[in-house]
Order: sequence, then structure tokens, then C-alpha cells
Amino acid sequence: MINSKELFQYTKELTLLFAEDHTELRENTTEILKNFFKKVDSVENGEEALKIYKNKFQKNETYNLVLTDIQMPQMDGVELTNKIYEINPEQTVLVLSAHDESEYLLPLINMGIEQFIKKPIDYQELLRVLLNIAKKASLPALNKINNEVQLNDEFIFNRDTKILLKNTESIYLTKYEIIFLEQLSSQPGKIYSNEDIVKYFHEVNEKVDPQNIRKLVSKLRKKLPLESLESIYGVGYRIIPFYN
Repeated sequence: MINSKELFQYTKELTLLFAEDHTELRENTTEILKNFFKKVDSVENGEEALKIYKNKFQKNETYNLVLTDIQMPQMDGVELTNKIYEINPEQTVLVLSAHDESEYLLPLINMGIEQFIKKPIDYQELLRVLLNIAKKASLPALNKINNEVQLNDEFIFNRDTKILLKNTESIYLTKYEIIFLEQLSSQPGKIYSNEDIVKYFHEVNEKVDPQNIRKLVSKLRKKLPLESLESIYGVGYRIIPFYN
């Protein structure tokens, strides 16, 4: 269970814009979010969200986080996210997605969305994701100086040396596992689709069959900390960021 005090410590100075057309869900979720964030603005559709976002940006202000549903009247979450990125490419966006909306996810991934929350909302999961995002926002780029990505308190992957360490012990990785881990760790938390993975392998002059990616993930997962490599069904794969 998420430690509410810890979450509040990271979010108490942050602001959030929430777009959701379902009235009861929007109101209930807003009340929960207000317990943690400095300010929460909630609206019922993407068009209204974009108007508020533009007005704030024109005053040289922005939100720390935008939380949006995908399916909404007047302007859906995909179009809203695209227009927000046109205004502010650095904006952090978290997307709510029903199980049957997988056709929307790939374009969002291509825009750079890193986090999705399934509906109906598991509020513990939502708070966990918010904690990770808030920590990331409050810290400098993860190990930017030495290009090391920490997977938990024991495991580190060094993208320069291409070595996976558990404490001081080196864990053997195959060539394909190294390439795959290099890609996922380049932006911890970002979801990479099968298409992204095939393209990356091609860029480093290697070939991988999309049908074999699941096998590659299965073998690599046995060498990594529990839950550090996540599979999102029908969408792709990501490394879960770890913060001390």
C-alpha cells in the first residue's frame, strides 16, 4: 500500500489538470487528488481542458501533470494530448484507458506517453504511478552523469559498459538482451512497442523477429529484479524506474 505521507511530500507543491467526462468518477477522483496536490483543476472534456491549458501557458505557467481519459466528447484524450504537446513538448501526461481501447494506445505511445492507468481505476495503482512521476519530477535526470540506470537497490545497468550488476557481481547478458535493455533503459518508464523494438534493432544493424520478442523478454526477466520489466498487453514493454 502506498504511503500517503511519502506521496504528499513529493506532490504537495505540484499542480494537476484532470479531464474526465464521467461525472461521478471525475468528482470522486478529484477529491482524492486534492488530498495530495497543491491545486487540481478538473474538467469534463478535452476541449475545455485545452482551453484552460492554453490560458495558463499564455501566462507563462503550466501544470506539473495532466491526467486525461481517452474517450471524451468534443475532443478525445488522443487529440488533447497531441495539442498539448504542440504547445509544450515537455508536459507530463498520464492517460486513463479502458481495457477495450488498445487501438488508441499506439499513437499515444508514439507521441511519447509513458504511463497508462487502466479503467476502472485501481486507486492504489494510480497513487503508485503518481508517486513515481512526482519523484521523477523532483529529481535531476536519473544517473545522467555516469549513464547508470538503477533497477532496484541491488541491480544497476550501465549503458556505457553494457554491464548489468547485482551489487558487485556481473550478470551475463546475451547480445540481444543487451540491445533490448539499452533501448528500454534509455528512457525508464517509457513504453516501447514491438514496432519500436524492431526499428531499434535495425538501427544497430541487428534483426529481431517480432514473434521472438516475447521470448526475449521472458529470458531477460529471469535475470532482472522482480517487476522491473513490465509487459503491457497489446501495447509493449518498459523498465519501471527505481528511486532511492
